[in-house]
Amino acid sequence: MNETTLLYILVMAGVTYLIRVLPLVLIRGEITNTFIRSFLHYVPYVTLSLMIFPAVLSSTEHPESASAGVCAAVILALCRGSLFQVAMLACLTVFVVELVFF
Repeated sequence: MNETTLLYILVMAGVTYLIRVLPLVLIRGEITNTFIRSFLHYVPYVTLSLMIFPAVLSSTEHPESASAGVCAAVILALCRGSLFQVAMLACLTVFVVELVFF
């Protein structure tokens, strides 16, 4: 391993460590601001969505079928469908769209 690679790894480790330690050091009391509390409440959901969404769109051979599955899943989720129902509808929609159109 050359020196440049080692330097990159050390810088990345330092930045990662600072990101995790600085909030613990700088914020000692309870957060009372309602905007910041609501923002922090939604961070895990947004992070998970940002990791999953690109993978969903590239998981099929045709992005159009993946988009149809996402639309069907979102509509059923907004109609209060269970997680199992939403997943099954999305899979079935992708299967039918791939079968009929491609």
